[in-house]
Amino acid sequence: MNSNKIVGSILLGIAASIWGGTFVAVKLVVGEIHPLQLVWLRYLVALIFLVGFSLIKREKWHIKRKDWKWFILSGLTGYALSIVAQETGTWFSSAQTGAVVTSSTPTFMVIFAWLILKEKLDRVKVVSLVMATLGVVMIVGIHLSGKHILIGVLFLILAALSWSFMSVMIKLLSDYSALQITIISTVVAMFCLTPFVMGNIASLSNVNFFNPKIIICLLYVGALSTAMAFVMWNKGLTMVSPSVSGLIYLLQPIVGTLLGWLILGEGLTWGFAAGTILILMSVWVSIRFAK
Repeated sequence: MNSNKIVGSILLGIAASIWGGTFVAVKLVVGEIHPLQLVWLRYLVALIFLVGFSLIKREKWHIKRKDWKWFILSGLTGYALSIVAQETGTWFSSAQTGAVVTSSTPTFMVIFAWLILKEKLDRVKVVSLVMATLGVVMIVGIHLSGKHILIGVLFLILAALSWSFMSVMIKLLSDYSALQITIISTVVAMFCLTPFVMGNIASLSNVNFFNPKIIICLLYVGALSTAMAFVMWNKGLTMVSPSVSGLIYLLQPIVGTLLGWLILGEGLTWGFAAGTILILMSVWVSIRFAK
């Protein structure tokens, strides 16, 4: 098995696991900070750590003019649109519905890789996608009830589409370091979100930033979930094919469900065990047998 593929898969797996904990962190503070403002604060904290690390590392910056469009698209789609759409979609529906709908991410990544990178579709990819999707459904179930469920599902589909598009586009920026890609994309996202956040600055000023719970959650979603995990994800994307990275992305509901059980006291079902096995098997099949 290719060592690059193994290292890339490990980086992607760690990133996806960290993002699984983000659902718990967000749930702890979302009642005190509006989701849009939370995303903006998340990026603000992340930039402090990312720029600091870049200065310590003495990162050498070199950006070709022709690549700016990919950086801007990456920030607009994966960092701004996708995260906000996911938060909004979950708000209109439920966390379980969000997990099921966003499990379509691997499928969209394979489609975009076929359209943009001209990657071939094969039997291994199809089998892996089916196994992974069934695994997510078994873990979280399907809860399509609620007054605004259709609006929520549409936002969640938009989130999955935009994240998949960004993840495939990163392959076009393989000449740049993961740190550079993350910093520039984060700046683009903040530039897009700032006007909306500043339009409701009053509610942001009411947040108690000295509350230990809020401090810990902001450090988690900013320093770990964004600064560290996004760099790992972007690096892993340059080492592993979109079809494999899309499947590894589905480790999120496994970790999220486990942490929800440990920290929030949420229940576990037999479907969690069966679904976890299916997702892990789908990742193994894709890494082991993909050409």
